[in-house]
Amino acid sequence: MSEPTDVVFSPEQIEQRLKAELPLWYYENGWIRRKYRTAGWKSTLMVVNTVGHLAEVAWHHPDLTVSYAFVIVKLVTHSAKGVTEKDFRLARKIEDVLLWDAAGESGGVFSGTPDDPRLKYLKKD
Repeated sequence: MSEPTDVVFSPEQIEQRLKAELPLWYYENGWIRRKYRTAGWKSTLMVVNTVGHLAEVAWHHPDLTVSYAFVIVKLVTHSAKGVTEKDFRLARKIEDVLLWDAAGESGGVFSGTPDDPRLKYLKKD
């Protein structure tokens, strides 16, 4: 049996889940949010395209604030008028994909982005 995905969580439930599951996300004005700092415009566009792809596949669309060196992702389930399981699951997927450490992955087949300021992508929090 699947769990309901359109049940709106209370602010207290949201805060508890963010603390336990997504500590770099925060709850503000009815949305869960995360600011990703980037190395510049090209990196910002890669973040936007990645989030856009994941959101489209999930058919659950965030609001984005896009600037030169950061992207703010805001999630809420509009149809439910609040934060639901859908928001937490998409946030987790975004977090997992954007923060994937290819070089640190078991098996070591990827080298990851070189440690060169000209090639930096995301700035780690």
